[in-house]
Amino acid sequence: MDDQNKNLILAIVLSGIVLLGWTIFFPAPEPVTDPNAPAVTQSASDATGATTAPSADPASDAQGAVNETAAQTADAPRIAIDTARLIGSISLVGGRIDDLSLKDYTVDIDSDELVKLLTPVGTATPYFASFGWAPGGALNLEDVPGTNTLWSVESGETLTSETPVVLVWDNGKGVTFRRTIEVDENFMFSVTQSIENASDAAIRVATNNEIVHLGKPENLTRLLVHEGAIRESNGTLEEISFKSGFLKTKFDELKADPRWGEHAELEEVSENGWIGFTDHYWMTTLIPNATDAFTSVVTYHEASDTYKTVARYPAVDIAAGSSYEVSSRLFAGAKQWETIRNYEREGGVYKFSDSTDWGLFFFITKPIFRILHALNGLIGNMGWAIILLTVIIKGIMLPLAYKSYVSMARMKELQPEMEKLKEAAGDDKEKLQRGMMELYKSNKVNPASGCLPLLLQIPVFFSLYKVILVTIELRHAPWIAWIRDLSAPDPSSILNLFGLLPYAPPEPGSMLAFISLGVLPILLGISMWLQQKLNPAPTDPSQAMIMAWMPWVFMFMLGNFASGLVLYWICNNTITFIQQYLIMRSHGHKPDVFGNIMRSLKLKKKDA
Repeated sequence: MDDQNKNLILAIVLSGIVLLGWTIFFPAPEPVTDPNAPAVTQSASDATGATTAPSADPASDAQGAVNETAAQTADAPRIAIDTARLIGSISLVGGRIDDLSLKDYTVDIDSDELVKLLTPVGTATPYFASFGWAPGGALNLEDVPGTNTLWSVESGETLTSETPVVLVWDNGKGVTFRRTIEVDENFMFSVTQSIENASDAAIRVATNNEIVHLGKPENLTRLLVHEGAIRESNGTLEEISFKSGFLKTKFDELKADPRWGEHAELEEVSENGWIGFTDHYWMTTLIPNATDAFTSVVTYHEASDTYKTVARYPAVDIAAGSSYEVSSRLFAGAKQWETIRNYEREGGVYKFSDSTDWGLFFFITKPIFRILHALNGLIGNMGWAIILLTVIIKGIMLPLAYKSYVSMARMKELQPEMEKLKEAAGDDKEKLQRGMMELYKSNKVNPASGCLPLLLQIPVFFSLYKVILVTIELRHAPWIAWIRDLSAPDPSSILNLFGLLPYAPPEPGSMLAFISLGVLPILLGISMWLQQKLNPAPTDPSQAMIMAWMPWVFMFMLGNFASGLVLYWICNNTITFIQQYLIMRSHGHKPDVFGNIMRSLKLKKKDA
């Protein structure tokens, strides 16, 4: 088999390893547990760390607490949230931000239903942010506002980007608590909590902010996307995935902690920290001030299937007649790159852009996305931006590809001499190897040079896959005609003649979906097939059969991949075909593409 065909087989095998490896190392997620499971009641814990013992049956206590909170939440008065990008409300029971939808995003292309990010207790999967205090010293739980506290509105009727709201609560013992909530034009809330101690004694409290998630998200992604807890602590980004069993698996050696639940991990943060939950495209994150020290806590209450991320501040003493104030931020919205980057650069949120899961090849993925994003800004269409990005990538790799194709062309020129070496060496493989190395050396040919461009394509392909998979800029991004979402598979189907027959294509995940190929996967198979025809088929029948089947195997393998990725591969194959054809012509070798096609179809007798 000649070296060019060896290189092509190597490329196919390596690409196959990448594609098939994902399903091996990243299996389907575990079944989602009951999303209506009750929440565990947090035991009384003072700000110094002293803790009262939990009840003997926390699950039953939690059920009552959730039922009580759900009933209160359903009937609670609310403050509306209405900005250019957000709509929802704040419950005056607990003063929680627990109802939030994103105006810019719908759940489906053909739906008007907005993406709902936060939901209150009493819904299928409650998900909310709460801000409050942990009591210390002589204070008890009932002396500070808690989950069931009914706040009053001191000012503000609707929370907008121009009008904040102020909530107030008096504990009846001379201590008044206030909570001022603001929101910008995007997704960042600012929450300022204050205490006025008009009592005749000093009090001790600790700020305790939480994001609570009851049950796993309903639609966990099975591929390479992190979904779960995320936090920045002392310069280290940590991700704890829902799919890996959360803390139950990662920290199964930890003993039960009555303050935090059955599974917990604490990290003391000195500065520049943040913590929260991230989904495929959305994120909810607590962001203390950059100079604030706090305890970053990730917890899981197994009995109630309750996940929490907590920012607990150090305890402070507030003297009689004095006051205290602490402020923090809450990001709740889409992981839109420009918005996230602005919060990092101008808002001082340390390494906030790393909240997007850029993957193992982040040093390639980030530049690829930035170029793609810039091209989309110029062209206004992500599909054409992907095509232009492919041209740029192939242009950058052209010098290397040129050397590779020249080397392969020169090796084809050496084929007659190599055949003579094989005849002379007979069965002596060592003699043949020495002769081949001398032949390569005397003609200044490197047989391995043809593999390098193929190897470089793998991280580029993988990085572009990550870009299309994880960035919200590709979500529901159209290209032309029937391609209305480049992050989804080609919706057309050969089974209904691409819409000409009055039948709907098979549902994704069904038995027929695998063979329900769209236009783009078919074009991908054809482009790979044509690229093969630049060279004659291998003389060995088994190798020839493998080469003949490979384009169509890949066509089916990539049939359900994101159409943006398939579009990239088609463009890459097309440009590679043109480059290789022209370089081979420039070195006196005219590829007989049509003749190779005819021979492969056995419509013309094979040349002697």
